[in-house]
Amino acid sequence: MVTRDIKIARRTWTVPQAFHYCERLTYDHYENFPVASLFLPKDKRRHICAIYSFARIADDYADEPGLTAAERIESLNDWEEQLFDCYRGEAHHPVFVALRETVERFQIPHELFRDLLLAFRSDVTTHRYETFDDVLGYCENSANPIGRLILLLFNYRSESMLLQSDFICTGLQLANFWQDVSVDLQKDRVYIPTDDIREFGYSEEELFQHRVTQGFKDMMWFELDRTARILREGKPLLLEVGTDVALELRLTWNGGMKILKKIERAHFDVLNHHPRLTLVDKASLLLSSLLK
Repeated sequence: MVTRDIKIARRTWTVPQAFHYCERLTYDHYENFPVASLFLPKDKRRHICAIYSFARIADDYADEPGLTAAERIESLNDWEEQLFDCYRGEAHHPVFVALRETVERFQIPHELFRDLLLAFRSDVTTHRYETFDDVLGYCENSANPIGRLILLLFNYRSESMLLQSDFICTGLQLANFWQDVSVDLQKDRVYIPTDDIREFGYSEEELFQHRVTQGFKDMMWFELDRTARILREGKPLLLEVGTDVALELRLTWNGGMKILKKIERAHFDVLNHHPRLTLVDKASLLLSSLLK
C-alpha cells in the first residue's frame, strides 16, 4: 500500500465519516457518465459512492506514477486482502468501513469486486489484445461487475436483467476505449484488437504516429458499429427497471450512444481529437431521458 493510504488506514473511521470520504472521492472524479447523481434515491447514493471508491482507488493503483509494475501489483494485492478482511468483518480504510455496510445490507458477493481487481491487474500486465473476444473478456471483469453491483443495490437479481446490464456495461466500456484511443496510447495501451488493425490494412506504427488514414476511419466505423449493436442488446433493461433507477440508466445509456455519435461526427479522428460530452450535450441527454 502506498504511504498516503497507510496514513488513512491508521485513523479510526466511523461509518458516517467513511461514507463521507467515499462521497468526496466520487464527486471529485466525476466523468462522462453519471455516478451516484441526484436522480438516484438518496439512501442509495452513499452505497454507490462506496463501490465507486473501491474501484477508483484500485484503478489509481494500476496507474500509480513512479511505481514499477511489480509495485502496482503489490498495491492491488494489498487492496484485495483488505477486501477479504472487509468480508470477514474487519475494516480500517474508510472505503472498506463503508463498503462493509454496503455488502452486508445488500448481500453482495465478493466475486464481483474480485473480478474488478482482475481487470486492474490486466491494466498493469496486458497492453495489447489480439482479438475482439480478448477485449470482451477484459470488459467482463472491468465493466460488467459495476452494472451488476448497481442492480443488486436496487434488488434487481434476475439473470435476464443482469445479462442485459452486461451488454450495456460492455458497450459503455468499449465506447470509452474508442473515445480514449489517444489517451491510452500515452500509456502504451491499445484496446483496438490487433486482428482488426491488420484486417483494415493499418499498423500499430501508424497508430502511434497518429496517422488517420482511410483504413483507420473504416476500422473505427467498424468498432463503433458493433459497439452500438452491443448497447442496443441491453436497451430492454431501460424499460424493465423501476423508476428508482430508470432515469439514471437512460442517462448512462444515452451518454454512451452520444459518445459514439460524436466520434463519427469528428470523422473518426480520435487520434488528434478527444470527444467529450459538453454541458450542452449533458443538458440534451437529460431532456431526452426525461421525455422518454
